[in-house]
Amino acid sequence: MSKYSLLKERLLGEGILAAGDILEPEPLDGETLRLVHTAEYLAKLASSELSAAEQRRLGLPWSEALWQRSRLASAGTLLAAHAALNDGLAGNLAGGTHHAFADHGEGFCVLNDVAIAIRKLQAERRIERAAVIDLDVHQGNGTAAIFDADENVFTFSMHGERNYPLAKMRSNVDVPLADGVGDDEYLDVLQGQLPKVLDKANADIVFYLAGVDVAAGDRYGKLALTEEGIRRRDRAVIAAVRSRALPLVIVLGGGYAATRARTAELHAHVFREAVAYERASGLR
Repeated sequence: MSKYSLLKERLLGEGILAAGDILEPEPLDGETLRLVHTAEYLAKLASSELSAAEQRRLGLPWSEALWQRSRLASAGTLLAAHAALNDGLAGNLAGGTHHAFADHGEGFCVLNDVAIAIRKLQAERRIERAAVIDLDVHQGNGTAAIFDADENVFTFSMHGERNYPLAKMRSNVDVPLADGVGDDEYLDVLQGQLPKVLDKANADIVFYLAGVDVAAGDRYGKLALTEEGIRRRDRAVIAAVRSRALPLVIVLGGGYAATRARTAELHAHVFREAVAYERASGLR
């Protein structure tokens, strides 16, 4: 958990963020959560009624702090989405909990923050269509399932083929990768996909799950991107989206490097690249 505070401190220390750039959310209310999650599942989360089996599937023991944190992290993604609609680009220094389904959590993901933000923006009539670019090493199975029948949300997941989850759901576009894929192959595939994805999505806003568990040596990843490869990946996504003047929301996704400081450093790259792009474009 400390990667989150380490990341914030790093970005503030480098001047990537100023204190005034940071918005602090309030926990999301039940009405907003029910736009995505079932009332039964939310009741279990609110009252410590998850069974032992459900907690094993989630990968975390229930606690009041976990419930509070999950609502705050999801609120952060919604705040970032509103900011992106106003300013063009924003991010959440958390989020990307893409393994959460409407009726259960799994893979350390309690609530699906991106799905909640999309549904809330649609309910507010701020957007009609959204795209999700999920480059975490694990397929965004919860997000894919939630939007499976929704023609207004386009999901793109590029992930390790032989990694969690074993049973993949169906995104609009899934790109499974073999173990050990490195920078050049990864970037070639991504840059071939991005224009097609954005054309098909025809979105009003884009959410980018910038997981860094694609890095070589990650505990739960089986790919082999270098640090520079991750920066090139983030740069490619940011440029592809922002060159079309589309609002972009960045969320963290997974990252499990050898140390917490190393994980925070890898997560920081997407924010460095975002600020560099906006400054070069004269937008900041």
